[in-house]
Amino acid sequence: MTVDELLTIPPITQISDNVWRVDDLTIPKTWGQGRTAFGGISAGMLYSAVKQRITNDSVLRSFTTNFVGPLTLDMPFSIEVTLLRAGKNVSQFTAHAIQDGKSCVFSQACFGVARTSSVAVENTERHTMAAPTKAKFIPQIPKVTPKFLRYFDLSIDEGGIPFTRKKTSHYHGFMRFKDAPSQITDAHIITLIDAWPPTLLQMMKLPAPASTVSWNIEFIHPHKPVSPTDWFAYQAHTRQAADGYGHTEATIWDKDNEVIAISRQTVAIFD
Repeated sequence: MTVDELLTIPPITQISDNVWRVDDLTIPKTWGQGRTAFGGISAGMLYSAVKQRITNDSVLRSFTTNFVGPLTLDMPFSIEVTLLRAGKNVSQFTAHAIQDGKSCVFSQACFGVARTSSVAVENTERHTMAAPTKAKFIPQIPKVTPKFLRYFDLSIDEGGIPFTRKKTSHYHGFMRFKDAPSQITDAHIITLIDAWPPTLLQMMKLPAPASTVSWNIEFIHPHKPVSPTDWFAYQAHTRQAADGYGHTEATIWDKDNEVIAISRQTVAIFD
């Protein structure tokens, strides 16, 4: 199943004044990451459900996701969307993936309209990486390489393949969809950003479980239109790691070397 098909959520049904719900969604095994669904696709699906409730020209400003428990593949689950507050300028929603009565994924989305302001600070952060001509990343290794990676092209500029005992704890490189979607939406960008493995996996000698506990993305607006075939630049650094947890920060650029998103994650590793 393509990313476009998964991110096209059926219309959600209103069940109370500020709650909507969509039932009987499934994620196929090809989008698996161990015993659960790939976090990027589940977060993208939750965002797609929330987006149906936006009726003005607000844009996504921040999106925070907690991966509470495994979202089992090929099993039905529901997404419940709740409006927390709709103000004149900013609206806040939550989205909750529930499977077999259990909480799996929980997101909060903040949308804001553009306003006239005398305050303007340009983001001038740039990268110096040369755009790749083809993917350069992890080979498909049974029971080691996550199945979902078949949907992405990743190209390492700095950093190592997971489980190779590297001393580095950062990734620099590029990413795009292997088969370009029909369009690039915020849901696609959310899904794409999570395609990179945690920065700490390259430091491990043997395969071991790792999972994102919490993930926050802040979207930078305005930015130029992006194309489905574009390479997006990515640089992620580990701020600190100890006691089985790591804290990382990443910056994402478009093809014009302009920042479009900032990502922060807390990752649990079980080495």
